[in-house]
Amino acid sequence: MSTLIKKVLIANRGEIAVRIIRTLKDMNIKTVAIYSIVDKESLHTKLADEAICIGPKDIRKSYLNKMQIINAALVTSCDAIHPGFGFLSENASFAKLCEVYNIKFIGPTSKVIDLMGNKNLSKSTMEKAGLPLIPGSKGILESLENAYDIAEKITYPIILKARSGGGGKGMRVVRCKDDLEKSFNTAKKEAENSFGDPEIYMEKYLAKTKHIEVQILADEFNNIIHLGARDCSLQMNHQKLVEEAPAYAICDDLLNKLYEYTKKAVKYISYTNAGTIEYLVDIEEQEVYFMEMNTRIQVEHPVSEMISGIDIVREQVNIASHKKLNYKQNQVNLSGHAIEFRINAYDFDNNFLPSAGKINELNLPGGYGVRIDSGIYQGYEILPFYDSMLMKVIAYASDRNKAISTMKRAMSELIIGGVKTNKKMYEEILEDDNYLKGNIDTSYMESKYKKGV
Repeated sequence: MSTLIKKVLIANRGEIAVRIIRTLKDMNIKTVAIYSIVDKESLHTKLADEAICIGPKDIRKSYLNKMQIINAALVTSCDAIHPGFGFLSENASFAKLCEVYNIKFIGPTSKVIDLMGNKNLSKSTMEKAGLPLIPGSKGILESLENAYDIAEKITYPIILKARSGGGGKGMRVVRCKDDLEKSFNTAKKEAENSFGDPEIYMEKYLAKTKHIEVQILADEFNNIIHLGARDCSLQMNHQKLVEEAPAYAICDDLLNKLYEYTKKAVKYISYTNAGTIEYLVDIEEQEVYFMEMNTRIQVEHPVSEMISGIDIVREQVNIASHKKLNYKQNQVNLSGHAIEFRINAYDFDNNFLPSAGKINELNLPGGYGVRIDSGIYQGYEILPFYDSMLMKVIAYASDRNKAISTMKRAMSELIIGGVKTNKKMYEEILEDDNYLKGNIDTSYMESKYKKGV
């Protein structure tokens, strides 16, 4: 029996909070925005039905303050919380608190988040489910000496990754023994600062790979569908910059293998709600490896929405309301091609340093095939305390070449004054022969732009 969700607190900020609020309004569901003291003028606070301050600029005392957010939901009579991505979206104890206080967490159960959020546990679980793994540590690294031992066995280069969280935080590539100690300490410190969990693990670093991920939706009645695969291979410092759907330059046999692995994994852990399983594809060997599972909506979800015509946030809310999926797999019609560019407040000409300041000029692109997911407006102050992503520009057309042409038009129209951005980088990408032909891998951007890496 379905449960009506009447009011949702969005435990996030920026463009993802705006994006969630818009779908909830379409569903006639009341919304509550949270904000830190310095975030009072953010767009999401203006679009929500209510807005409530949850603390100072320090994310540990505001956007990561679990009880403060729970209290905000209680005092505003919310019956559900949508965590968005980042912050507490993959925090099992926060999801558990929601359960304890009878607030619906719009996502999977705390048990599943705990299982898949701790990357070492997720790897062993996926191995049991039959998914191929990248060679590496069996669990977290117990010490620096332990790291040296494992690195010697699997051989350099290796990559260190945070057990909790994502987005490139707590992640370091180590190419030789002499660099391991510094990278080990840096990764642990960054992981603790970003996620409150200093634990890290190790994998063999595969250089010539594509980063492919499969978007799924699963309800509480054992119905599972996928919305195709995304290519997220264009990255900088392990953070995705360009995402495309469907995944290109990958043969159908390999894609079908990814879909089979993904559904097998989702069934094995009894997963519900929206989720993504990420894989590395060895280009030369045409082998696939399980990378991680994200138990939340992702930054790049719009490209899957564009090619499927399915609003993922709407489906998340419906699943949280104990409703069955409206689609069987054979009813999911994937068509066209979508590309997403992440526009960040970076100084492209100065080592990609973060940029802050007031937006004094703004023109957002539009027209057929262009979607903008944004949390900014003219006069808005870009703060140095939070993520630097300003917006996502999504281009959609009937095929990849046409989508690229649409994106070129969008970039030519986009104007952001007052802060530095990475727009120039995307304009260069759109003229890059290797990108146009699909001849790229996860190391391509760093080899092209050595600065800032």
